[in-house]
Amino acid sequence: MSLGDLTKHFGTVRAVDGLSLDIPVGQTVALLGRNGAGKSTAIGLMLGLLAPTSGGVRIFGGTPEAAIRAGRLAAMPQEGGLVPRTTVAELVGFVSRTYRTPIPVPEVLAAAGLEELAGRRVERLSGGQAQRLRFALALAGDPELILLDEPTAALDVRARREFWESMRAFAARGRTVLFSTHYLEEADEYADRVVVIDKGRVAADGTSREIKRLVSLTTVSVTADARRAAAMERLPGVTSARARDGRVHLRTRDADATVMALAGTGAVRDIEVAPAALEDAFIALTEVDA
Repeated sequence: MSLGDLTKHFGTVRAVDGLSLDIPVGQTVALLGRNGAGKSTAIGLMLGLLAPTSGGVRIFGGTPEAAIRAGRLAAMPQEGGLVPRTTVAELVGFVSRTYRTPIPVPEVLAAAGLEELAGRRVERLSGGQAQRLRFALALAGDPELILLDEPTAALDVRARREFWESMRAFAARGRTVLFSTHYLEEADEYADRVVVIDKGRVAADGTSREIKRLVSLTTVSVTADARRAAAMERLPGVTSARARDGRVHLRTRDADATVMALAGTGAVRDIEVAPAALEDAFIALTEVDA
C-alpha cells in the first residue's frame, strides 16, 4: 500500500496534509495519533470511502475500490450496524458467499472466538461480542490486507488478548495489518512498525524502540510529597512532573543531571530510572502547541 502526498480538506480544515506512507506486504503497522490528528480520515481515504483533495492511494497497484472488489482488502470499523434478526453464523455465511475464495465459515468463527455464539441472534450480542463479529466479517474473504480502526475498543482484557492472538495468526500467514488504537501498549507489543500522525502528517515512523529513542526521554521517579512536583519540574533536564500513588514521576532529557539534582535536595528517596515508554514518546511527539 502506498500513500503519495495525500491531502484531504474539509473547508478550511486540513484533516490530512501531505501524508506519504509505504507499507510493504507482511508488516503489522500501528497508526497512532491524538483525537483530530487525521487517523480516521486517513483510513477513510485508504478504503476509498473519501475522495482525496490531492494525492492518491495505491493498493496492490490499483485503487482501494479494486482491491475491495477482488477481496484483497478488508476493514473492521470501530462501530457499524450489523444486520438484525440473523444469527452470527448466518451473517458470516452470507458475507462469505460474496467472495470468490472465502475462508470456510467454521474457521472464521474459530478465528474470531465465536464458535459458541454461532447460533445467537446478532441483536443479542454484547458490545465485545459484536466487535468480534465485525472482525469475523473482515476475515471472511481471506484478505491480504486488513485495516482495523480501534479494533479492541469494546473488549475486556481477556478478549483483547484473544483478539491479538488471532491477529498474530493472521499476520503469520504473510498478511498485512494496519490498525489504529488508543491502547499504546498494543502498539508496543504487537506492531512491527509504529506510525505517529499529528496535524495530518507523519510525525514519526519506525519500530517502537526507534520511536522511544527518537525523543530521548527517560523517566525518573522518586518517593516524595506530591506538593513537591511543581518544584521538581524545574530541575535540570525535566520536561514534565506528575504525582501519582505517593511518587513523583519526572520525564527528563538528561537523566544523569536530574538524578544528581534530586540527590542534592536530600528530601527524596527510592529513586528509580527507567527508559521512556511508548506513551512518553507519543505525548512528546504530539504535544499541542502553546
